[in-house]
Amino acid sequence: MRVWASPNFLLVLHAPLAGIIMPKAKRPRGSGGATATSVPLAEQIAQSDAVKPVTRVKRRGQAGKHDGGREEEDEYVDEKLSRRILQQARIQQDELEAEHGVGRSYEPRKKTTVLGPASKDGDSDAEDNEWPELGATGAMEKEENCEEMTVNSDDEKAIEMFMSKNPPVRRTLADIIMEKLTEKQTEVETVMSEISGRPMPQLNPRVLEVYKGVKEVLSKYRSGKLPKAFKIVPALSNWEQMLYITEPETWTAAAMYQATRIFSSNLKERMAQRFYNLVLLPRIRDDIAEYKRLNFHLYMALKKALFKPGAWFKGILIPLCESGTCTLREAIIVGSILTKCSIPVLHSGAAMLKIAEMEYSGANSIFLRLLIDKKYALPFRVVDALVFHFLAFQKDQRTLPVLWHQCLLTFAQRYKEDLSSEQKEALLELLKFHNHSQISPEIRRELVNSKCRDIEGIPPVAME
Repeated sequence: MRVWASPNFLLVLHAPLAGIIMPKAKRPRGSGGATATSVPLAEQIAQSDAVKPVTRVKRRGQAGKHDGGREEEDEYVDEKLSRRILQQARIQQDELEAEHGVGRSYEPRKKTTVLGPASKDGDSDAEDNEWPELGATGAMEKEENCEEMTVNSDDEKAIEMFMSKNPPVRRTLADIIMEKLTEKQTEVETVMSEISGRPMPQLNPRVLEVYKGVKEVLSKYRSGKLPKAFKIVPALSNWEQMLYITEPETWTAAAMYQATRIFSSNLKERMAQRFYNLVLLPRIRDDIAEYKRLNFHLYMALKKALFKPGAWFKGILIPLCESGTCTLREAIIVGSILTKCSIPVLHSGAAMLKIAEMEYSGANSIFLRLLIDKKYALPFRVVDALVFHFLAFQKDQRTLPVLWHQCLLTFAQRYKEDLSSEQKEALLELLKFHNHSQISPEIRRELVNSKCRDIEGIPPVAME
């Protein structure tokens, strides 16, 4: 027989009785290891009267079993494991210090957003609930600008020949707004004084301070949420005055895009037209003149402004044509919006009618050609206005640019069957005065090999 002893049990192995396990031996209670029968009676009586010291050692992880279902106590990391954790933390801190050059600090560092050409991450300040600070300003990033337009120098010179020699003086936004505010304020103060005999109250200094703070935010804005004080500007009766306080000429391009979204959605068409004309258009022209391209955010703002097409044409396109100083680069960039976006025929037809009747400039041919190429079913009134627009050059002795011939070719291709026989004859006579070696033969072929709207038995394509 072989016996193997363990602290908890005895295992007895015998050849015929292999696999039988003896029961666990019970340990005597008390401080001593001897059984109760081996202790004299006098000592047992003395021990029962005295207070016994607690000798039970609580084992962690089994307290719930021995304490009748009580909650387990919190477990703590021992000294050895704590030392290893701190050692790994120091190693990681040293690696961060070597990689980023940041001094060791056991306080949590705030996440910051660095702006400027060196910024590559797209972190938003919405995560930090802090407005990012504007870093060093330098050259604009390539991805934040539209593709640079390739402009032929000869075409640009030809366009400049048809620009206005005495263009109107461009007033700044501050001049325009302050002039309007002064007129309105004087008128209202006069009426209030006549009615109540009291002067009109001035703007609250607290409100003025709030919108000066909004100006600081918009001058450094990159992404994230806008101040609520700025979002309520379209709902104010004196929104132009509040807009003047924020100084729109100091806004970043991203702030201009967000402002365009707010104003195009919340203002009526007439008010949106004023915002486009007084704020958005001067900023776009200045940006193109400065960088020879248009910032991506400003381009998206110009595109978002088409949410109200009537205000867009009246506030941006028509004033740009009427100024007489629209360059070829500006016409190409603004014209790309007409190509990419869907515009209702009513607004486009009204814009074509207005451009055809105004004084000619090289940019007019670009905008007319792009609108004609959208293949609208135009009323005869608009088609006739376009015909008269081209016939007005019959006595012009200047050499017309290629853009004018291209516009006439596009018109002949799209609306050749909407012309009367007299209009076609007049246009064919026009080609004798202003002839282009490559384009004029195509125009003549389109006009000759097409039907006329005044021939009986053939229904016209466009309806009055």
